[in-house]
Amino acid sequence: MNYNYHEKEGVLFMTFSGDLIGENNGPELLELISQQIENNVLLCAIDISNVRYINSSGIGVLITMLTKFRNKDGELVLINPSEHVKKLLIITKLNAIFHVADSEDDAINELKNT
Repeated sequence: MNYNYHEKEGVLFMTFSGDLIGENNGPELLELISQQIENNVLLCAIDISNVRYINSSGIGVLITMLTKFRNKDGELVLINPSEHVKKLLIITKLNAIFHVADSEDDAINELKNT
């Protein structure tokens, strides 16, 4: 999986592409999140529109990221998941836990109003 990130308006924006397989990028992503939280960046939006596949470890990474933000009164929003990922969120009932936005602007609105 490839990813990149930037900060805008106090929000950490991340873009994931490829296959989200936790054991490949998980520790690196969680360290990045921890550093951002230490710098008081408590809002995160992850564009997963180009994620083709997520395994159970990848789901675990997303849940851990969400937990890290919420433990500090922050929030995480997923942006524009593919149909495959949407189905996975529904099957695992994670659609009740994660906020989902259609665009970067919608994500900012969602994060700023939580």
